[in-house]
Amino acid sequence: MNCNRWITVVTTALLLLASRDVLAADAWPWWRGPSFDGIAGSLERPPTRWDESTNVIWKTTIPGRGHSSPIVQDNFVVLTTADKQAQVQYVLCYNRTTGKQLWKTAVNQGGFPNRIHAKNTHATPTAATDGQHIFVTFCNHDSVQLAALDFEGEIVWERKAGDYRPKKYRYGYAPSPLLYRDLIIVASEFESGGYLAAFNRSNGEKRWQTPRRAFVSYSSPVVGRVSGRDQLLISGADRVASYDPKTGNELWSVPGTTNATCGTLIWDDDLVYASGGYPKKETIAIRGDGSGIAWKNAEKCYEQSMLIHDGYIFAVNDTGIAVCWQAKSGQQMWKVRLGGPVSVSPVLAGGNIYISTERGKTFVFQANPEEFRAVANNQLGNEAFATPAFVGNRIFTRVAARVNGQRQEYLYCLGNE
Repeated sequence: MNCNRWITVVTTALLLLASRDVLAADAWPWWRGPSFDGIAGSLERPPTRWDESTNVIWKTTIPGRGHSSPIVQDNFVVLTTADKQAQVQYVLCYNRTTGKQLWKTAVNQGGFPNRIHAKNTHATPTAATDGQHIFVTFCNHDSVQLAALDFEGEIVWERKAGDYRPKKYRYGYAPSPLLYRDLIIVASEFESGGYLAAFNRSNGEKRWQTPRRAFVSYSSPVVGRVSGRDQLLISGADRVASYDPKTGNELWSVPGTTNATCGTLIWDDDLVYASGGYPKKETIAIRGDGSGIAWKNAEKCYEQSMLIHDGYIFAVNDTGIAVCWQAKSGQQMWKVRLGGPVSVSPVLAGGNIYISTERGKTFVFQANPEEFRAVANNQLGNEAFATPAFVGNRIFTRVAARVNGQRQEYLYCLGNE
């Protein structure tokens, strides 16, 4: 091969690798981002400092109340909301460049649960998109309702995914829908009749359903590549379990964490990590073939999911204590009190970790296992329960503030001006 051709081949390969990063960085299509783990694309360089007058590209109002995270696809930002008084659940779409609301589609009306947790909403699951359709789940009429919409706001199909009838802990529904190949996977965890179910993305036809152990839990399922195979992972009911995402067949189940969990599991090549919850507290590392426990401790992240990066786990618990563990051994590297309370999950972008408190303060610190290094503290609004989306060097974040004594939600686009 001559020198010129060698240079061309190498250049082309580098461009292809770079383009994959650009594509990954140009969408935040579902809960926890493109790689399902809270880690933004490696090319992302979002702002680390902001306030109401600094690094705000645009700001727009959100009607109703919800805790779903925004998702970003092409020039669209999509989220869900609910009008409790009118008992209507909506999907909202905004222009990514300007913040203008493009459409608002009512998906369900009536049948709201009589009681949910004060910190939950009737629009908590985050939407998901495959670039053609938007998939959403809502709880009403004692069931999980699943719908697919196009990017003009038209409902393509909708169906009842299954029952949701918790008895003891009636805190509301939370798990986000999960896309895997041509499937959309839904979790419904309650005392009798809980299940995982998968549906055809194109028409909503049910492909499989697997019963779950009897207890109320709130974690979103996730598919990770562990021990050489794709595994559908979820915790709850005092166990961490793995399923074949193509069929729903259980691969393994290991005792761990506690009854009720909220966080989404994380993983590496060989281990699966879970944390929670209520009533016990435990963080646990399980071998990816289900053969046993590698390590565990008495720490917990209940509402929050964790992050794993370069062999280390970064986590922030309900009270705002940040901790770093070595992933393989569980050795604690550092532990720092940031301040809380915290319900969102951390995101890693541009070498920094972002975590917001329920009172609207976002802590930014380096993803450094050797020592805790703070970068910035930023206040926006006075309430934050939705994890932001990081895409195109922008942060899309949902917060709320009191305006003339009334609660109002806002969607912000933040970027380096």
